[in-house]
Amino acid sequence: MTPHINAAKGDIAEIVLMPGDPYRAKWAAENFLTKPRLINQVRGMLGFTGLYKDTEITVHGSGMGMPSLSIYVNELIREYDAKTLIRIGSCGGMQKHVKIRDIILAQTASSTQTPSSAIFRELNFAPCADFDLLSAAAEASKKKKSKIHIGGIYSSDVFYDERPDLNEQMVRHGILGVEMEAAELYNLAARHGCKALAVLTVSDHLQTGEALSPEDRQNSFGDMVEIALEAATALG
Repeated sequence: MTPHINAAKGDIAEIVLMPGDPYRAKWAAENFLTKPRLINQVRGMLGFTGLYKDTEITVHGSGMGMPSLSIYVNELIREYDAKTLIRIGSCGGMQKHVKIRDIILAQTASSTQTPSSAIFRELNFAPCADFDLLSAAAEASKKKKSKIHIGGIYSSDVFYDERPDLNEQMVRHGILGVEMEAAELYNLAARHGCKALAVLTVSDHLQTGEALSPEDRQNSFGDMVEIALEAATALG
């Protein structure tokens, strides 16, 4: 056990899907896994383990923001031997051709700073997805009706952003969407030799002001979860 995860050593699979919202972890586990069982609920951060096509999968919440995700990913990798970690969550669209309900496979994740910044110091490390995992997700996405975009995203360290000038530069440089966790996930995966990917559903848009209701968000996330599951299990 760790300070934040009270699961037994064998209760967590090598493949972990990580939504930010613990209740979205519950929803994904109950709707996509066979015989899911609750393996963690410390501080209300829910985790479940079950089967997807005979492969053991854990779905565990990460909380909101890179500092929270960093805690859980460090413990999942160091103490529970997680090998493949996929963020499944929402993001804000930044390009006009990226529409509400589209799915983004994040090839890279730019940021102004992450919890790993103290380690890198003056280095501008370029965190990116695992190529095999990204390729498998791209292949799995061909079977879905949702429109898929592959490219760079921006991991912000604030929710209530007051830097419109920075957002303008993200748009100018082709960034597809903004969220708050993927850059640190990619940093930690690189550091520990693990595979990582972020599969994101566009739930709102910075340019158009459109946004999905909470109910529409949940109904739109099915393709995202299935793409993540198919990608992870395709690699064996």
